[in-house]
Amino acid sequence: MIKEEFSKIIQSIPHEPGCYKYFDKHHELLYVGKAKDLRKRVSSYFNKNLDNYKTKKLVSLIYAIDFTVTNSEHDAFLLENSLIKHYQPRFNIVLKDDKTYPYIVIKKEPFPRIFFTRKLIRDGSEYLGPFTGLGRVRELLELVKQNVPLRTCSLNLSPANIKKGKFKVCLEYHLGNCKGPCEGLQDETDYRNSLQYVRHILKGNINEVVKALKAEMMGHAADLQFEKAQIIKKKIESLQHYQARSIVVNPRLENVDVACILGDEHHYYVNFMMVSNGSIVHSNTLQIVKKLDEDEQDVLSLALDNLMEKYQSIAKEVIVPMEVDVTDPVIKVTVPKAGDKKQLLDMCIKNADIFMQDMRKKETLLLGEASKERNMQVLEELQESLQLSEIPTHIECFDNSNFQGSYPVAAMVCFRNGLPANKEYRHFHIKTVEGINDFASMAEIVYRRYKRLMDEQTPLPQLVIIDGGKGQLSAALESIEKLGLTGSMTLVGLAKKEESIFFAGDSDPLQLPYDSPAHLLVRRIRDEVHRFGITFHRQVRSKGTIKNELEDIAGIGEKTATELLQAFRSVKNIRTLTERELTRVVGASRARIVWDHFHPPENKV
Repeated sequence: MIKEEFSKIIQSIPHEPGCYKYFDKHHELLYVGKAKDLRKRVSSYFNKNLDNYKTKKLVSLIYAIDFTVTNSEHDAFLLENSLIKHYQPRFNIVLKDDKTYPYIVIKKEPFPRIFFTRKLIRDGSEYLGPFTGLGRVRELLELVKQNVPLRTCSLNLSPANIKKGKFKVCLEYHLGNCKGPCEGLQDETDYRNSLQYVRHILKGNINEVVKALKAEMMGHAADLQFEKAQIIKKKIESLQHYQARSIVVNPRLENVDVACILGDEHHYYVNFMMVSNGSIVHSNTLQIVKKLDEDEQDVLSLALDNLMEKYQSIAKEVIVPMEVDVTDPVIKVTVPKAGDKKQLLDMCIKNADIFMQDMRKKETLLLGEASKERNMQVLEELQESLQLSEIPTHIECFDNSNFQGSYPVAAMVCFRNGLPANKEYRHFHIKTVEGINDFASMAEIVYRRYKRLMDEQTPLPQLVIIDGGKGQLSAALESIEKLGLTGSMTLVGLAKKEESIFFAGDSDPLQLPYDSPAHLLVRRIRDEVHRFGITFHRQVRSKGTIKNELEDIAGIGEKTATELLQAFRSVKNIRTLTERELTRVVGASRARIVWDHFHPPENKV
């Protein structure tokens, strides 16, 4: 639809605040926007020259316009936010984060256990987080373990089981890390009180826990139980030490959130911090790809609303560098000029700038390798997808490489902790197989590889990928059985076209989600073994270390030999052909030379 056709529609749009929606000819939602003046904002797309390519592309696709009038610009923001989350239009910024952040879960069960997880299961359990780093989660869990006695076992502590006396206290009870609910030595009310301490610690409310522990310490001292009082005192000191390390501003500053935004040509960078009692309990920076000429204020509003929801923020104040809209009208928006709040905002901006510079450096120097923690997340996903007994920190992948039966070689690549271990790559000359037999070649190299590891008493990989599907996988498994290594590692086959994963004995392949990190890792390993194998194959050919019989024939060069092998697959087959059959491929003169070579005069009748 051309600009003139929109003029009547634009004239019907009021000068009121609200949301507008653009649709293509298939009535797919392209873009949602908000405006203080709907008519003025919508007409700007059609009445001025657009510099941004993506905006021009959007306008060229618009086929229909819809709008909704709201009472205020803030109501328009709420509606826009809701529509973007629900429909995720292709030209809107959508705040997706592919990271699986760790949570601390309080399991829904009698005497709930506490542990970290990356999966949110809607089973009624309580999830605290997400946390931006596994190190912080472990630090918090260790702090909880030192100060709050809770069970770590997985026993079913139902009232019936406890009443029957099915369980006995373990070493954790004798070490003072558990109060023995399994034998009924701790009731659920006392256990719930302990869980409340945990919630305070994880949310940064250390003062609440210290206050309760001080009251408990004074009670023990009053009863002349000085040893117990001393134990409580050490817990208080531990918590205060942790709090002292975490305080960045005035500890009297209550729950606040801090957010800022920086941008370059292609991205926005939003840093978000949750602060409780002067301690930063969460800090995260998002990289957001620019779609159109979005206003920084609008992007920060959208990001802040999503991040507060994601981190289950209870703050009633947000500190930002500019006025922004927030979903909850009760929340106070502060743009500080000085003092502790300005100090927090400056720290937020510094974090965003460091992240932005780091991302630029990685892009410039091609250092975009995932962090060690991120790699472990991908390996955990792969472990779960393939149902492996342990995380595959050591993966090896095999592939055959030959050119229509000539120059048969093979390659193996090794990945450790999700990254290439180049020094452990190996290539193989096929020694026991003649002609084209990929299955036998695979059996040979797998046998040779793991026979050597056995002889050297070197640890075996957790996962072995055989590139080529069911046939090669079966051949590899035969070699593993001969070596007596069945069950020592997991072998899977990777189909070349569909990228399906086969297990021995399974009729149906496993298809990982195409864009999942686990699938991308498998593809990367497969591509790496192809690259390594083909490079070696070319080196072998160029050096002439492997030659076939055709190239030894006077008058026959590499090109002719290659044409024959492509057509007839092997020298053995070529030997049995008639001169006429050879002529169809390489012409009469070269066919006569080849035929004469395989049929010398003394053999002619």
